[in-house]
Amino acid sequence: CGKNLENCYTMSCCSCFSALRPQYKRLVDSIYPANPEDGLVRSEMEKLTYYAASAPEKLDRIGDYLARRLTRDMARKREMPVVIAMEALNQLLLACHAQQINLFVESFLKMVATLLESDNPEFLTLGTNSFEKFSEIKEDTASYHRRYDFFVSKFSSMCHSQQKNSAIRQKVQLHGVRGLRGVIRKTVTDELQVNIWEKQHMDKIIPSLLYSMQDDPDSSLTEEASPGNNKNNVNHSALAEEALRELFSRA
Repeated sequence: CGKNLENCYTMSCCSCFSALRPQYKRLVDSIYPANPEDGLVRSEMEKLTYYAASAPEKLDRIGDYLARRLTRDMARKREMPVVIAMEALNQLLLACHAQQINLFVESFLKMVATLLESDNPEFLTLGTNSFEKFSEIKEDTASYHRRYDFFVSKFSSMCHSQQKNSAIRQKVQLHGVRGLRGVIRKTVTDELQVNIWEKQHMDKIIPSLLYSMQDDPDSSLTEEASPGNNKNNVNHSALAEEALRELFSRA
């Protein structure tokens, strides 16, 4: 009997502490299943999205909390929770259009940068996919201070990947081209964004795209499905040429 009372007391305390946690944290925690391999809990994601849309002032806190969870899971090499976090962020980014979205975007881009700095090819893929989706979003409010220097440098360096494993090298190079195309699409038509035409950026973007246009005799890798892309058989050479044409067409 005493043991049962002790168990009840422990469960009661846990429930109390859980109830004291901010609602946005409880909602974020709920999107993670008991078994990470089951993927994002869709019903709970709908609740989180509704909450974020109803209380946009909480977006920055939601983004920051997801960022901390993602960083922790990456350090522990837990891939599925990282995938879940980025899927949640992508959905929130698409669903929420409000003045506070700029604060949320900062957390989002911080997480994308963290993924791109990883040596894990799967995290590079995840980061590139998320950035490319972000580049297709037309924001309701302007960001006067957001900069993309890191992404220009990182994606450019990925174009020049010297990975010994040819399959990984080609994949990283392809992601580099896709990332640069995303930067181009996000910045060249928005005068309030970083001036992509500055020499410091052009000196990285153009040589990287020209380098990527060279045919790799070992290249058989094609572009993965991505926003706005209807071509299923585009290698990084053809994609680089397409990105360069797009850059100059917007000059």
